[in-house]
Amino acid sequence: MADAALRLKSLVEQLLGVPLPVRIRAWDGSQAGPPGAPALVVRNRRAVRRLLFKPGELGLARAWVAGDLDIEGDLYAALDLMSELVWERGEDARSLLQMVRDPEARAAARGLVKVAGLPLPPAPPREEVRRARTHLHTKRSDRRAISHHYDVGNDFYEIVLGPSMVYSCAYWPAPGATLEEAQRDKLELICRKLALTPGQRLLDVGCGWGSLAIHAAREYGVGVVGVTLSHEQAAYARKRVAGEGLTDRVEIRVQDYRDVPDGPYHAIASVGMAEHVGAERYLEYAEDLYRLLKPGGRLLNHQIGRRPQRDESSYSVDGFIDAYVFPDGELAPLGSTVGQLERAGFEVRDVEAIREHYGLTLRRWVANLEADWARATRLAGPARARVWRLYMAACALAFERNRIGVNQVLAVRTPVGGDSGMPLRARTWGA
Repeated sequence: MADAALRLKSLVEQLLGVPLPVRIRAWDGSQAGPPGAPALVVRNRRAVRRLLFKPGELGLARAWVAGDLDIEGDLYAALDLMSELVWERGEDARSLLQMVRDPEARAAARGLVKVAGLPLPPAPPREEVRRARTHLHTKRSDRRAISHHYDVGNDFYEIVLGPSMVYSCAYWPAPGATLEEAQRDKLELICRKLALTPGQRLLDVGCGWGSLAIHAAREYGVGVVGVTLSHEQAAYARKRVAGEGLTDRVEIRVQDYRDVPDGPYHAIASVGMAEHVGAERYLEYAEDLYRLLKPGGRLLNHQIGRRPQRDESSYSVDGFIDAYVFPDGELAPLGSTVGQLERAGFEVRDVEAIREHYGLTLRRWVANLEADWARATRLAGPARARVWRLYMAACALAFERNRIGVNQVLAVRTPVGGDSGMPLRARTWGA
């Protein structure tokens, strides 16, 4: 096909009814679109077939992961320009022909079918999780979901996360700080909010690679039990604990939080874990943590939250993230999270929104990945590395544009007498 880029651009704009904000560079070397704009590189006709059979975000993601699509130029700028077009299109349509209503648009869709060629549709990349959406958030399904996300390889995560090995939003003193400084400040903030003192017991739910457990034990003299469902994380964390000489204070378990038998604890931290719990299980999660706390104990729940929808019954999980990144992951509005914690018996004492901090964190993770791209692709495979680059860059923009947020909720299991143990002045975090 001569001048495939111009043909694609014309058909897509005719179909959508708006100009494309990015250039198109097609498999024949042709280009079309706004000069100087980032380019959507369409490497083959299969990319068009993917979009025809799964319009919107998931179709683009499949083409990206498979290497059928790429972006030339600033990745963030390209995603930002395309975001409204993608996010406003439904993910449930089986083909573009089902999305159009007028004869001109139908003609454009038929034209795209001719450009795409046969056969239709292409198989999804093997990195996509495909399963029946039933029996979510059982212990077995949660183990599978956690393994898919976290057992990618510790060496790969070392590239992305850097020496801190903390996989949650950092807490930045200034945009120019290092990632390690910001992650250290986040660990310190959590420990101060929990008012940890020597001899106390801390439960770290979703302990990851052990960074918070090590910091709390080393700097605050507490005993820590960290639980994770990832065998790779646990092995890595135990090695770090031993290297710090903290095996007498820190125990890392491969264990579901629902199976922790040895409460009560003086404090509980749940950092970046509650997104895996699910709406149907959230009250159970809150009740389990309440049960595991001593009266007067504090919970620090650090969790990503989405914006409320007018019709909550129609909310669907992000198609790309559910299929490639966090299977069965669910985001809840902040109000829902606070309400469920209160229903479980907690007294919510403080909420700190740190949305901007996650945008900064994700951009550093993307930069780490891009700086060591050749090694990352050898370790995790090209498709998995592409998943992570797209996921983190898109999420950075989502936080920066206030499409999602992240919050630290501090709650207390207040004793019957009403003495919460909290300071009179907020955010001094003393005992």
